[in-house]
Amino acid sequence: MLANRGYDSYKLIDYIYENGGEPTIPSKTGAKFERHCDWWLYKERHLVEKYFLKLKGFRRIATRYDKLAFTYMGFVCLASILIWLK
Repeated sequence: MLANRGYDSYKLIDYIYENGGEPTIPSKTGAKFERHCDWWLYKERHLVEKYFLKLKGFRRIATRYDKLAFTYMGFVCLASILIWLK
């Protein structure tokens, strides 16, 4: 699970480990115990953040005009194709 420093809590980290996950969450600055974080993998999170930023550039998706889930998903797919083609 990739997350930023805001999700650094022992309760969440324990929950991730209990469910078979591997947390990639950097420790907060000034923490007593520094947790190992795979920084290369953590930087990949930026690509996902940029994708959602580009996706929110489409007004119909950002304001969620569509009431039905399948039409909304169709426009998300269409916008993703347009982002990919740029």
